[in-house]
Amino acid sequence: MTTISRHTIERHRKLCIQKDINEANSWMFSMECFNTELEHLSIIEKQLLRDHSVSSALLTIRRKNVLLMANLCKYEQELKVEFEYGDHDYDVNRYKVHEQKRINYLKLVEECNDFKNRFYQLISRYQRK
Repeated sequence: MTTISRHTIERHRKLCIQKDINEANSWMFSMECFNTELEHLSIIEKQLLRDHSVSSALLTIRRKNVLLMANLCKYEQELKVEFEYGDHDYDVNRYKVHEQKRINYLKLVEECNDFKNRFYQLISRYQRK
């Protein structure tokens, strides 16, 4: 039976944390892009649709996006501190925390896609004269 050195465990821990940092960065980039898209959709709504329910839905989804981005920024900072200075093992609890962040992100992506589909269906009703 072989023994795993502390150095190997530390290298594996850092690798796993770096993977989580990269994934969180990817999520935040995607959310920044969606925030930009929301700004454009807001302009279209104000100029073309003028529908209070759509405006309200835009605000709601934007708030959710901002809140999740703030949450992910805090999470990313925690991961960076743990990567640099921490000594906690990368265990099941850390994995569960990351998976919960992933679930929250995917839930928002699904809501965003549903909203965009509804928005584009509303726009498709308009015809150029």
